[in-house]
Amino acid sequence: MKRIMLMGALGVFAVSALASCKKDYTCDCTVNGLPLAIPITDAKKKDAQSTCDAAETTYSAAGTASCTLN
Repeated sequence: MKRIMLMGALGVFAVSALASCKKDYTCDCTVNGLPLAIPITDAKKKDAQSTCDAAETTYSAAGTASCTLN
């Protein structure tokens, strides 16, 4: 019985360890010298980075822009 419970607990741990980690991020931008923070909620890091890169591209059309993901 204990062995079955241990195997079940290990299975739950393995599934949670392999699940994608979604977190909240902030894309900190400076647009024409003015600070701007863009919240990105419940996203994978790769998706948050893409969103932040897209924001930098969009704001670059208005002048000088630089964004970093935090």
